[in-house]
Amino acid sequence: MIGLIVLALLGAAAAAPTDDRIVGGYECTHHSQPWQVSINIGYHFCGGSLINDQWIVSAAHCWQNPYSLLAILGDHHIWMYEGTEQYMSVDAIYWHQSYDYQTLDYDIMLMKLAHPVTVNQYVKPVALPKACPTPGDMCTVSGWGNIYTDQVFNPFNLQCVQVPILSDKDCEGSYPGMITERMVCAGYLEGGKDACQGDSGGPLVCNGELQGIVSWGQGCAQPNYPGVYTKVCSLMPWINDTLSRYS
Repeated sequence: MIGLIVLALLGAAAAAPTDDRIVGGYECTHHSQPWQVSINIGYHFCGGSLINDQWIVSAAHCWQNPYSLLAILGDHHIWMYEGTEQYMSVDAIYWHQSYDYQTLDYDIMLMKLAHPVTVNQYVKPVALPKACPTPGDMCTVSGWGNIYTDQVFNPFNLQCVQVPILSDKDCEGSYPGMITERMVCAGYLEGGKDACQGDSGGPLVCNGELQGIVSWGQGCAQPNYPGVYTKVCSLMPWINDTLSRYS
Protein backbone atom coordinates (compact mmCIF):
# COMPACT_ATOMS: atom_id res chain seq x y z
CA MET A 1 0.00 0.00 0.00
CA ILE A 2 2.83 2.39 0.89
CA GLY A 3 4.40 1.73 -2.50
CA LEU A 4 1.21 2.77 -4.23
CA ILE A 5 0.97 5.98 -2.25
CA VAL A 6 4.55 6.91 -3.07
CA LEU A 7 3.96 6.26 -6.77
CA ALA A 8 0.78 8.30 -6.68
CA LEU A 9 2.65 11.16 -5.03
CA LEU A 10 5.49 10.93 -7.52
CA GLY A 11 3.00 10.92 -10.37
CA ALA A 12 1.35 14.01 -8.98
CA ALA A 13 4.71 15.72 -8.51
CA ALA A 14 5.59 15.25 -12.16
CA ALA A 15 2.91 17.68 -13.28
CA ALA A 16 2.29 19.58 -10.06
CA PRO A 17 2.62 23.35 -9.97
CA THR A 18 5.77 22.99 -7.86
CA ASP A 19 7.49 22.10 -11.14
CA ASP A 20 6.11 25.35 -12.40
CA ARG A 21 9.08 26.42 -13.20
CA ILE A 22 14.65 32.56 -12.88
CA VAL A 23 17.79 30.64 -13.01
CA GLY A 24 20.88 32.11 -14.72
CA GLY A 25 19.28 35.51 -15.12
CA TYR A 26 19.84 38.99 -13.74
CA GLU A 27 17.92 41.68 -11.89
CA CYS A 28 15.58 43.35 -14.38
CA THR A 29 16.03 47.05 -15.00
CA HIS A 30 13.50 48.70 -12.67
CA HIS A 31 10.00 48.71 -14.24
CA SER A 32 11.25 47.41 -17.60
CA GLN A 33 8.49 44.75 -17.46
CA PRO A 34 5.54 46.99 -16.53
CA TRP A 35 3.02 44.24 -17.35
CA GLN A 36 4.50 41.90 -14.71
CA VAL A 37 2.02 40.96 -11.99
CA SER A 38 2.64 39.32 -8.62
CA ILE A 39 -0.32 37.15 -7.67
CA ASN A 40 -0.41 37.19 -3.91
CA ILE A 41 -2.26 35.08 -1.31
CA GLY A 42 -0.55 36.67 1.67
CA TYR A 43 2.72 35.95 -0.12
CA HIS A 44 3.81 35.91 -3.78
CA PHE A 45 3.00 32.54 -5.32
CA CYS A 46 2.58 33.06 -9.07
CA GLY A 47 3.20 35.59 -11.81
CA GLY A 48 0.86 37.05 -14.40
CA SER A 49 0.77 39.57 -17.23
CA LEU A 50 -1.44 42.62 -17.61
CA ILE A 51 -3.04 42.50 -21.09
CA ASN A 52 -5.38 45.50 -20.81
CA ASP A 53 -6.40 47.88 -18.04
CA GLN A 54 -8.66 45.32 -16.31
CA TRP A 55 -7.43 41.84 -17.30
CA ILE A 56 -4.48 39.65 -16.36
CA VAL A 57 -3.45 36.39 -18.02
CA SER A 58 -1.76 33.65 -16.00
CA ALA A 59 -1.44 29.85 -15.86
CA ALA A 60 -4.53 27.83 -14.97
CA HIS A 61 -2.45 25.80 -12.49
CA CYS A 62 -2.09 29.02 -10.47
CA TRP A 63 -5.82 29.10 -9.82
CA GLN A 64 -7.00 30.07 -6.34
CA ASN A 65 -10.30 31.40 -5.04
CA PRO A 66 -10.40 34.89 -6.61
CA TYR A 67 -11.56 36.46 -3.35
CA SER A 68 -8.37 35.29 -1.61
CA LEU A 69 -6.13 36.88 -4.26
CA LEU A 70 -4.42 40.21 -4.54
CA ALA A 71 -2.84 41.24 -7.85
CA ILE A 72 0.14 43.54 -7.32
CA LEU A 73 1.34 45.62 -10.26
CA GLY A 74 4.16 48.14 -10.60
CA ASP A 75 6.36 46.22 -8.16
CA HIS A 76 10.13 45.62 -8.29
CA HIS A 77 11.35 44.84 -4.76
CA ILE A 78 8.67 42.46 -3.55
CA TRP A 79 8.98 43.17 0.19
CA MET A 80 9.53 46.93 0.06
CA TYR A 81 6.90 49.57 -0.60
CA GLU A 82 8.28 51.71 -3.42
CA GLY A 83 5.30 53.97 -4.13
CA THR A 84 4.80 52.62 -7.66
CA GLU A 85 2.63 49.63 -6.72
CA GLN A 86 -1.05 49.16 -7.44
CA TYR A 87 -2.89 46.60 -5.33
CA MET A 88 -5.94 45.18 -7.11
CA SER A 89 -8.60 42.78 -5.94
CA VAL A 90 -9.78 40.11 -8.38
CA ASP A 91 -13.42 39.99 -9.42
CA ALA A 92 -13.52 36.73 -11.39
CA ILE A 93 -11.27 34.07 -12.91
CA TYR A 94 -11.96 32.19 -16.14
CA TRP A 95 -9.76 29.23 -16.91
CA HIS A 96 -9.78 27.30 -20.17
CA GLN A 97 -12.54 24.70 -20.23
CA SER A 98 -10.10 22.15 -21.70
CA TYR A 99 -7.40 22.67 -19.04
CA ASP A 100 -5.89 19.33 -17.98
CA TYR A 101 -4.12 19.47 -14.62
CA GLN A 102 -2.25 16.23 -15.34
CA THR A 103 -0.75 17.11 -18.73
CA LEU A 104 -0.95 20.91 -18.22
CA ASP A 105 -2.51 21.27 -21.68
CA TYR A 106 -4.46 24.54 -22.07
CA ASP A 107 -2.65 25.93 -18.99
CA ILE A 108 -4.19 29.41 -19.15
CA MET A 109 -6.60 31.54 -17.15
CA LEU A 110 -7.84 35.10 -17.37
CA MET A 111 -8.34 37.18 -14.23
CA LYS A 112 -10.71 40.13 -14.28
CA LEU A 113 -9.74 42.86 -11.84
CA ALA A 114 -12.41 44.50 -9.70
CA HIS A 115 -11.39 47.89 -11.10
CA PRO A 116 -9.23 49.08 -14.00
CA VAL A 117 -5.59 49.82 -13.21
CA THR A 118 -4.08 53.25 -13.72
CA VAL A 119 -1.85 52.83 -16.77
CA ASN A 120 1.46 54.69 -16.33
CA GLN A 121 5.20 54.11 -16.81
CA TYR A 122 5.20 51.45 -14.03
CA VAL A 123 1.98 49.62 -14.95
CA LYS A 124 1.31 49.00 -18.61
CA PRO A 125 -0.26 46.14 -20.60
CA VAL A 126 1.80 43.89 -22.86
CA ALA A 127 0.75 43.40 -26.49
CA LEU A 128 -0.85 40.08 -27.41
CA PRO A 129 0.69 38.20 -30.35
CA LYS A 130 -0.36 38.86 -33.93
CA ALA A 131 1.46 35.70 -35.07
CA CYS A 132 3.24 32.75 -33.49
CA PRO A 133 6.92 33.06 -32.57
CA THR A 134 9.74 31.77 -34.78
CA PRO A 135 12.41 29.38 -33.45
CA GLY A 136 15.46 31.46 -32.52
CA ASP A 137 13.43 34.52 -31.48
CA MET A 138 14.96 35.90 -28.26
CA CYS A 139 12.51 36.42 -25.45
CA THR A 140 12.52 37.72 -21.88
CA VAL A 141 11.05 35.76 -18.97
CA SER A 142 10.57 37.58 -15.69
CA GLY A 143 9.50 36.69 -12.19
CA TRP A 144 10.26 36.50 -8.48
CA GLY A 145 10.70 32.72 -8.54
CA ASN A 146 13.58 30.57 -7.32
CA ILE A 147 17.00 31.55 -8.72
CA TYR A 148 18.89 28.33 -7.96
CA THR A 149 18.53 24.93 -9.58
CA ASP A 150 19.30 22.92 -6.47
CA GLN A 151 18.12 24.99 -3.50
CA VAL A 152 15.38 27.46 -2.77
CA PHE A 153 16.21 31.12 -2.75
CA ASN A 154 13.54 33.53 -3.84
CA PRO A 155 14.92 36.95 -4.75
CA PHE A 156 13.44 40.23 -3.57
CA ASN A 157 14.00 42.07 -6.85
CA LEU A 158 12.32 41.11 -10.11
CA GLN A 159 14.57 38.81 -12.15
CA CYS A 160 14.81 38.56 -15.94
CA VAL A 161 16.40 35.99 -18.24
CA GLN A 162 16.81 35.93 -22.03
CA VAL A 163 15.93 32.65 -23.71
CA PRO A 164 15.37 31.67 -27.37
CA ILE A 165 12.26 29.98 -28.73
CA LEU A 166 13.09 26.37 -29.62
CA SER A 167 11.84 24.42 -32.61
CA ASP A 168 8.93 21.99 -32.19
CA LYS A 169 11.42 19.20 -33.00
CA ASP A 170 13.78 20.17 -30.15
CA CYS A 171 10.85 20.64 -27.79
CA GLU A 172 9.37 17.23 -28.62
CA GLY A 173 12.86 15.68 -28.40
CA SER A 174 13.18 16.86 -24.79
CA TYR A 175 9.66 15.82 -23.78
CA PRO A 176 8.55 12.97 -26.08
CA GLY A 177 4.77 12.69 -26.32
CA MET A 178 4.16 15.46 -23.78
CA ILE A 179 4.10 18.57 -25.98
CA THR A 180 0.79 19.71 -27.45
CA GLU A 181 -0.05 22.47 -29.92
CA ARG A 182 -0.78 24.71 -26.93
CA MET A 183 2.83 24.53 -25.71
CA VAL A 184 6.11 26.08 -26.82
CA CYS A 185 9.62 25.49 -25.45
CA ALA A 186 12.15 28.24 -24.78
CA GLY A 187 15.63 27.98 -23.34
CA TYR A 188 18.95 26.29 -24.02
CA LEU A 189 19.40 22.55 -24.50
CA GLU A 190 22.70 22.87 -22.60
CA GLY A 191 20.69 24.26 -19.65
CA GLY A 192 21.71 27.06 -17.32
CA LYS A 193 18.95 29.60 -17.97
CA ASP A 194 15.29 29.03 -17.18
CA ALA A 195 12.23 29.99 -15.23
CA CYS A 196 11.69 28.19 -11.92
CA GLN A 197 9.31 27.64 -9.01
CA GLY A 198 7.36 30.80 -8.28
CA ASP A 199 7.67 32.14 -11.83
CA SER A 200 4.61 30.18 -12.97
CA GLY A 201 1.98 32.14 -14.82
CA GLY A 202 4.48 34.89 -15.66
CA PRO A 203 5.37 36.35 -19.05
CA LEU A 204 7.58 35.16 -21.90
CA VAL A 205 7.82 38.28 -24.07
CA CYS A 206 9.31 38.16 -27.58
CA ASN A 207 9.64 41.30 -29.73
CA GLY A 208 7.26 43.16 -27.45
CA GLU A 209 4.51 40.51 -27.57
CA LEU A 210 3.38 38.01 -24.94
CA GLN A 211 4.18 34.67 -26.59
CA GLY A 212 4.28 32.41 -23.55
CA ILE A 213 3.05 31.82 -20.01
CA VAL A 214 5.45 30.03 -17.63
CA SER A 215 3.89 26.57 -17.32
CA TRP A 216 6.12 23.56 -16.55
CA GLY A 217 9.39 21.75 -17.11
CA GLN A 218 11.66 19.05 -15.73
CA GLY A 219 13.50 20.77 -12.90
CA CYS A 220 14.90 24.22 -13.65
CA ALA A 221 17.67 25.00 -16.14
CA GLN A 222 18.58 21.31 -16.50
CA PRO A 223 20.39 20.20 -19.70
CA ASN A 224 17.98 18.89 -22.36
CA TYR A 225 14.96 20.05 -20.36
CA PRO A 226 14.03 23.55 -21.55
CA GLY A 227 11.13 25.48 -20.05
CA VAL A 228 7.67 24.74 -21.42
CA TYR A 229 5.30 27.66 -21.85
CA THR A 230 1.62 27.94 -22.71
CA LYS A 231 1.61 29.04 -26.35
CA VAL A 232 -0.42 32.24 -26.27
CA CYS A 233 -0.76 32.61 -30.07
CA SER A 234 -2.63 29.29 -30.27
CA LEU A 235 -5.15 30.45 -27.65
CA MET A 236 -5.94 33.91 -29.04
CA PRO A 237 -9.47 32.90 -30.17
CA TRP A 238 -10.29 31.80 -26.61
CA ILE A 239 -8.71 34.96 -25.11
CA ASN A 240 -10.62 37.25 -27.47
CA ASP A 241 -13.86 35.38 -26.91
CA THR A 242 -13.50 35.50 -23.10
CA LEU A 243 -12.64 39.20 -23.10
CA SER A 244 -15.56 40.12 -25.36
CA ARG A 245 -17.98 37.97 -23.35
CA TYR A 246 -17.08 39.14 -19.85
CA SER A 247 -15.61 42.63 -20.23
